[in-house]
Amino acid sequence: MSEGIAIIILVADSQWLLSTSETGQKMMAANYHGPRPVQSNQRRSLIYQGEEPPVNLTSRTRKPPSEQNGQSSLALPVKLFLAGLLIPWVLPIGPLNLSVYRIVLVIAILPCLVMWLQGKAGRKRPGDFGLFLFCLWAAVAFVVVQGIETSVEPAGILFIESMGSYLLARVCIRNARDFQNMVVFVAKLIVCLLPFAIFEWVTGTNLLLLAFGAVFRTEAITRMAPRMGLWRVQGPFSHSILFGTFCASMLALTCLATKGRLSGTSRGLLTGLVGFAALLSMSSAPIGGLVVQIALLLWNKTFRNFAGRWKLLWAIALAGYLVVEFGSNQTPAQFYISHFTFDQQTGWYRLWIWDYGSASVANHPIFGIGLASWARPAWMSGDSVDNFWLLMAMRHGLPAFVLMTLSWLSLWLSVAWKKEIDPEVDDCRIAYLICMTSFAIVGSTVHFWVAAYAWFFFLAGSGVWILDINSRKEAQKPLGARLKSLGPQRDSTPTRSQNGDRTRATGMLGDEKIVSRDSTQKQNS
Repeated sequence: MSEGIAIIILVADSQWLLSTSETGQKMMAANYHGPRPVQSNQRRSLIYQGEEPPVNLTSRTRKPPSEQNGQSSLALPVKLFLAGLLIPWVLPIGPLNLSVYRIVLVIAILPCLVMWLQGKAGRKRPGDFGLFLFCLWAAVAFVVVQGIETSVEPAGILFIESMGSYLLARVCIRNARDFQNMVVFVAKLIVCLLPFAIFEWVTGTNLLLLAFGAVFRTEAITRMAPRMGLWRVQGPFSHSILFGTFCASMLALTCLATKGRLSGTSRGLLTGLVGFAALLSMSSAPIGGLVVQIALLLWNKTFRNFAGRWKLLWAIALAGYLVVEFGSNQTPAQFYISHFTFDQQTGWYRLWIWDYGSASVANHPIFGIGLASWARPAWMSGDSVDNFWLLMAMRHGLPAFVLMTLSWLSLWLSVAWKKEIDPEVDDCRIAYLICMTSFAIVGSTVHFWVAAYAWFFFLAGSGVWILDINSRKEAQKPLGARLKSLGPQRDSTPTRSQNGDRTRATGMLGDEKIVSRDSTQKQNS
């Protein structure tokens, strides 16, 4: 009976593998020249010895058409969302003024939420629920501080931009090929923006906003004082610092995550163009993000054969912090501002923002101040808060800040501690974590709003697929290996049967296989 089961499983496995490829079926038909008893006996002997039978390698290794030659189709909602980030139109729809990317998210959020609930975005993670709770708490805080009438719109926009962007990435970016295609698509969008950015950099004229503004209302053109004789590029965003943040966030991803997708020359050229586009913003925060990413990429390349390279880097960073803290008359923040900013005046202004902003958090720790103006001296005329993390605590209270921070940390640390992954996936993981590190640092001196905010949540969610690799690898295993993990565990110690000429042993599938004494003796010899 067990011999018959083994043969049935073998036949089913072979037929299933061959049926997945027309090429495999044609090859089988073309190479068949009648019965081959000798090969059949060898095949039968392999079965009895508990080894996996030879199969058509073409049918097993052949990929679906969407993944052949490294090509797969990026989901249409993702393309529309990413392109919509760079379209500065503000469209009046009813009582709302919606940008293009928000319209895409409004349409996509319900299907993405359903697919996430159905488990089509992989396992549900604690970070997922934490971000939902962040949006819920922010909505409650709006209602408590501002009243329900003036809270529906900002709470709804916050949920759409936060969870809509995040779930879109969670649902549509599900493997390394999706991730790489997303990176290449965004990098190409930046290259398309580059001629307009260079023109604005030299002349100060924003052709993009002028052209789009001839059709619908767009973001306002923000003209700032030149730096080093050149204009700061705003591009299609609300501010030059957002243009720089968007472009700079792609440096490590373009350089490292596209290793298996582009040739070395194409990858180097595309990375250089993306980095150059970020420099055109002439803003210290995005350029600082570029420096951080370049340093981490060089560190990874230099010590790629040293498994503890990241622990060593953390130790060096901690030592540097302690040296500045105890060996300088400046705090680490003051040291950074006085040495690594274009304009030290704006750097010191950020320190004042931190002082008075943190005082606002201390005065309103639970629900924050909503969209109201924050308390500060009269000489601080600007209402902006150049610190994303601080502003989340100021607007929505410390619980919202804690929920968001712990959610991101749980996802990022889980990705960082992921083990036993392929080299191609490991490149994607390292690039993703470097990008998120840059975002965390830049966010301490910049506020992400509108398109940049949605881009941050989308990009942060685009790397969660790395945590679901094991389940997909298990599904791609041969039938025998999958059944082994599902079958009952039996003692593998051989026992002699009553007739004395056969031995029973537990095979790879977890069931008993009959091994002839002759074949066992030959194998031992």
